[in-house]
Amino acid sequence: MKYEIDGKFFDVIIQRKKIKNLYIRIKNGKIYINSPFLTIEKEIYKVIDENITSIKKMIQREIKRNDSLFLGEKVDVVSISNLKHPNYSNGKLYVKDKDKIDEAYKILALPIFKERLDYTYKLFDENIPYPLLRVRKMTSRWGVCNRRNNSITLNTYLIKWDIKYIDYVIIHELSHFVHFDHSKAFWNTVGKYCPTYKELRKNLRE
Repeated sequence: MKYEIDGKFFDVIIQRKKIKNLYIRIKNGKIYINSPFLTIEKEIYKVIDENITSIKKMIQREIKRNDSLFLGEKVDVVSISNLKHPNYSNGKLYVKDKDKIDEAYKILALPIFKERLDYTYKLFDENIPYPLLRVRKMTSRWGVCNRRNNSITLNTYLIKWDIKYIDYVIIHELSHFVHFDHSKAFWNTVGKYCPTYKELRKNLRE
């Protein structure tokens, strides 16, 4: 199956499963449909039509995730087979293997995230623990706070965003050591250390 969106045709991959509801996701420029066994293609097209606005947003999010960016700037990715460590210089991202760019992002992100954690942690008046920092690729969250082991985990792809977004996400997660919820008090704490958080949060969610 193919489906046209704004003049471009997308492959529709139907995966029939023992489920009750139909689910849509975008991966590698294709529309994947998890569908109950008895759902006919006509009904699947109807669901796509009814959710076209959400699908367009999912497509744009995937495009943004796949863009070659570093700290908010578009970069050229240069592959050097004998390169020992990935590095960034003058708008170019040097990697050993373009197919393993996620690994390069993770290596480059860790020291930068650590530096920003050191900076934002010192902003806090509250008595909070200095957390263990982890970095990993996540599909639906920019950061995670774990109070049980005093750690925060940041999404590898956050390195694609400008420093102000990195700082916001870290402040967000550190604020969970003050309020482990999303209450008004929590957001007041976030706003105390990141007054522009509403705009930054909105951009990250688009």
